[in-house]
Amino acid sequence: MTQPLFEVVDLSKRYGDNIVVNQLSFSISPGECLGVIGPNGAGKTTTIRMCLGLTSPDTGRISYFPNGAATGQAPSLNMPQDALAIKERLGIVSQFDSLDPDFSCSENLLVFGRYFGLKDSVIKARIPKLLEFAALTHKADAKLSELSGGMKRRLSLARALVNDPQLLLLDEPTTGLDPQARHLMWERLQRLVQQGKSILLTTHFMDEAERLCNRLLVLDHGKKMTEGSPRDLIAQNLEPDVVEVYGAGALALMDSPLKAMAARVEVSGETLFFYTSDAKGLLTALSDYPELRTLHRPANLEDLFLKLTGRQIREAA
Repeated sequence: MTQPLFEVVDLSKRYGDNIVVNQLSFSISPGECLGVIGPNGAGKTTTIRMCLGLTSPDTGRISYFPNGAATGQAPSLNMPQDALAIKERLGIVSQFDSLDPDFSCSENLLVFGRYFGLKDSVIKARIPKLLEFAALTHKADAKLSELSGGMKRRLSLARALVNDPQLLLLDEPTTGLDPQARHLMWERLQRLVQQGKSILLTTHFMDEAERLCNRLLVLDHGKKMTEGSPRDLIAQNLEPDVVEVYGAGALALMDSPLKAMAARVEVSGETLFFYTSDAKGLLTALSDYPELRTLHRPANLEDLFLKLTGRQIREAA
């Protein structure tokens, strides 16, 4: 069995009477992308902060980079005791850019590389490949004011790679990007996993989680709700077919015989969601309601997320 590159065991954090993270355990293997999803207030940010040594856990263990697998032993670096040694081997992309606006793209990479004690000659040798990876070769000498939002996020990713990290911690890396920029970021992240990098990714985009992640960890109220591959979680927790019904009068179907034709019916706004193992009969019955609009689709990760954490909007604590 592959030894985890990164492991969290029984992690807990409390603020007053509020338990923000509750006995949380998970791990990441080499070459794996683990996604952490959950609603606002689920504990994602606090978990990331503890993993980075920015917040001290009340209980639990955070271990990185086991070194003795070949000898049958597994001494690891532990956070926060070994924070500096760990961060030398990490790549971090925060939710908000922290690039220096006074520097060009190349200069941002050079200055950041110096924080790791790398020689200028080493960093400068890496800069062309990093800019190429970020599709920013033509912007090497450009200041940040000349970059789009997508370019800045790609530069942040390139900067996180300047120390050639084994593990990347990415906190909502595509927030605020347009669809084209998001897809380019996805392609770059998939390339990193193919190169053997490991990624811990937090995201609010379910399509992003389903596309990028080998495994998902669903958090709510600081606890692990479930864990597994996206497709397995969908198959284990949901009916395969979903029929969405919306339009004037759609909600009245909650009191009609159509409700009994589905295993489960949920309401969100003015839309009904019929979850079923066989949608044929339901779709035939809905043809008697030409004023309503319907969408028949397979169950997806967003359906799973909403089933496990609810459809009610929550504000971040």
